[in-house]
Amino acid sequence: MSDKAHRERTLFYSVAVAVVRVIAAVIFPMRFHDRARVDALNAPYIIIGNHKSFMDPIAVALGVRYDEVHFVGKKELSKYKVFNWLFNHLHAIMIGRGETDMAAMRKCMQTLKDGHVLGIFPEGTRHQKEMMEHVESGAGLIALRSKAPVIPVYIHGKIRPFHVNHIYFGEVMDLNDLYQEGINSDTVNKLGERIRDTFYAMRDAANGKK
Repeated sequence: MSDKAHRERTLFYSVAVAVVRVIAAVIFPMRFHDRARVDALNAPYIIIGNHKSFMDPIAVALGVRYDEVHFVGKKELSKYKVFNWLFNHLHAIMIGRGETDMAAMRKCMQTLKDGHVLGIFPEGTRHQKEMMEHVESGAGLIALRSKAPVIPVYIHGKIRPFHVNHIYFGEVMDLNDLYQEGINSDTVNKLGERIRDTFYAMRDAANGKK
């Protein structure tokens, strides 16, 4: 069991989550399934999620009760002063869409080395036709290089207002075979396929429960 007493959040993050939690309870009610799986983890670890709504990072942040999540986000959003200020205070790591941003990659690795939680939406966009149709290679590189535990979070459909939204936490992914093969384009592609298969299985299981 993880030692919750040693988990830390910044005051800004804690206040922001508390405020959003109240708003979400009224407008975007969420039901979290198997949340004990993430509760039991000690940072550092990586959360990966599917992405259909601007509310998805908020759902993940609300689902992780004890740790502060440092999200990877689109650099394009930081051009707005208000968003730039907000993302800086939330320790977000901004990366250009479709780019291989080495500075951002180093920040992601340092976040994990410093014992924090990294939140990644590996699809890179909310507008893919199929879930995990394309998995960005950067997510795989970070996971394989850091060897931090990777836990998938499946958001069932697009988050809607005044509707119970379901968020499912999966089991920590077993990547030991890929670690043994080393870090190369083949293992990165294999991890992308494994992520895709994991989320399809989680979607099928969620459909079976509803």
